[in-house]
Amino acid sequence: MAHNDEPATDDANNGKAPSLKQVVGSVLAAAFGVQSKENRHRDFQHGKPIVFIATGIIFTLVFILTVIGVVNAVLSTAN
Repeated sequence: MAHNDEPATDDANNGKAPSLKQVVGSVLAAAFGVQSKENRHRDFQHGKPIVFIATGIIFTLVFILTVIGVVNAVLSTAN
């Protein structure tokens, strides 16, 4: 069996920038530390850093606001 060092790529996205769905998926995977080698390779080869940075900032803000909302909801029911 021949060994191929090239990562598997999605034929529909071969050589193109990652779609919004793929960027969001990569940011979520990175937030949880479970990004696959193939997706990381795709992101670094074809993605633009600003897209991932902006998506990461938006994810972080939504996460923080969600945590604040949950904490406020719990505290308001505790009183």
